[in-house]
Amino acid sequence: MGNQLLHEYEDHWPTQLGVVSVADGTVTFRGHDLLNELEDLSWMDLLMYGITGRRFSAAQLELFQGLWKISVSYPEPRIWNNRVAALGGSVRSTPGLALGAAIAVTDATIYGQRPMIGVFDFLQRARVTRDAGETLEAFVARELKTYRGIPGYGRPLRSVDERLAPVERLARRLGLWGGTYTVLAFEVANILKNRRMGMNVAAIAGGLYADQGLTATEYSHATVLAFSAGMVHCESDAAGHPEGTLFPLRCDRLNYSGPQRRVW
Repeated sequence: MGNQLLHEYEDHWPTQLGVVSVADGTVTFRGHDLLNELEDLSWMDLLMYGITGRRFSAAQLELFQGLWKISVSYPEPRIWNNRVAALGGSVRSTPGLALGAAIAVTDATIYGQRPMIGVFDFLQRARVTRDAGETLEAFVARELKTYRGIPGYGRPLRSVDERLAPVERLARRLGLWGGTYTVLAFEVANILKNRRMGMNVAAIAGGLYADQGLTATEYSHATVLAFSAGMVHCESDAAGHPEGTLFPLRCDRLNYSGPQRRVW
C-alpha cells in the first residue's frame, strides 16, 4: 500500500452506504432519509438492505428471521459459543464483552459460521459443476476424497436434525420452498445417506439463502449475528445466578499428568 493511496483516503471515506449529518440531524442510508423515508423497515429489513443494497419481500424477511430462530437461537449454555456468553455473565462482565467474545468464537471450524459458509460455497460449486456436465455423484465423491467431509452433512450424537422439519414447514408456508439450491441440498443428502452423513440445518439454510439470490459474502454478513439471541439469553440467565457458579469442576476430578507443582 503506497502513500498515495493513503493520501487519497485521508479525511475522506467514499461510500454509498450512508452518512450522518450532526449539523442538520439527518441520517442518510443508501441514498434515503432513514428517519423519514424508511419508516417501514423492520430490523431484519434494515440489516439485509444494508448488506445487499436490495429490498426483500415480507416472506423472504420472515424466512431469514425464522431461520435464525429455529436453527441457532437455542437458550442452552452448554453450546460452545453460548457457554462463552454465559461465562461472561457468571463472572459479572458486561453484556457487550460477553456477547462480543461469544460471537468471535462462533467463527469455529467444526461448528458455526465456517461450516455454514462452507456448505453455501459447496452448493454453489456443485451447481456450476453439474451445469458443466459432471454428475453430482462424481462431484460429491471428489469432495469427500479431497476434504474428507462435506459441510452441512453429518451431526454428532443425533442422526436426524430436529430443525429440518420446522424449517421446511416455514419455507413451504411462505411459498419459498423448492428452489434450485434447496433441491440440490436434498439431492446431496440422498447421495450421502449410505455414509451416515445426514443433512443438518446448515445445508438447508444455505440452500434457502442461496435461492434468495445472496452471494457467499452477503450470506456471511447476514448470519454473523444469527446466534446472538441464544447468547443474550444465556448471558442474562447466568448473570442472575450466584457469581462464578457456571459449571464448576473440582480439581481432584482432573486426571493431571503434567509437571508437578513448582516454585517460581
